[in-house]
Amino acid sequence: MSKNMTIPFDFRNRKYLVTGATSGIGRVTAQLLHAAGAQVVAVGQRQQPLLDLQAETGCRIVQLDIADSVAVDAALAEVHGLDGLVNCAGIALCESSLAIEAADFDRVMAVNARAAAIVSRCVARRMIAEGRAGSIVNVSSQASLVALEDHLYYCASKAALDAITRVMCVELGPHGIRVNSVNPTVTLTPMAQQAWSDPAKSVPMLQAIPLRRFALPEEVALPILFLLSDAASMISGVSLPVDGGYTCR
Repeated sequence: MSKNMTIPFDFRNRKYLVTGATSGIGRVTAQLLHAAGAQVVAVGQRQQPLLDLQAETGCRIVQLDIADSVAVDAALAEVHGLDGLVNCAGIALCESSLAIEAADFDRVMAVNARAAAIVSRCVARRMIAEGRAGSIVNVSSQASLVALEDHLYYCASKAALDAITRVMCVELGPHGIRVNSVNPTVTLTPMAQQAWSDPAKSVPMLQAIPLRRFALPEEVALPILFLLSDAASMISGVSLPVDGGYTCR
């Protein structure tokens, strides 16, 4: 997280669960929420990054494979008092439509779409039972809005996540729970920096982004905080591109 990043939100007396909190956008989101006064429940699969985040922020940690729906139900059963959720966990497997494999397709869909729906179900049920209004933000992608070559699994999973967002918006709205997604372009997480290090791959993408650069994790995390905040109290069902204008083409 940038030391120069200003935190314009006040989340004191709020509590949020963040999946995918071990790295990238999820980790920065957890850090920014903590810096803005929130209690954070950080969910991830890798123990040491979770422990490091806990040492830094004092957050509660839950080590969990969110693709395991039975484990999700068990792990989140005792999490109370949430004001919202950020579904940030995701994976990407790149393959063309002529080379896809059923097992790989199912794995990407299980993490990127199904797990977000299952975690949201657990959190929303608890929020409704406790009479708590709030906000759910799903971290989708520009890949849900446009076709990207060799990204069939990923595009399909993120399009499904946007559809989940819209259905949850309709169904949870009467309970005072807003549901939105953010749809970032390539974001310079450690994984993305390695994946896009080849100029033959990165230059054409950069040329297609009007701002001519990739996003920083903070530039995605701050719109997430906006959608969680009271400043977005009448915003629900939105898929918000955070893409430097890429999807305008």
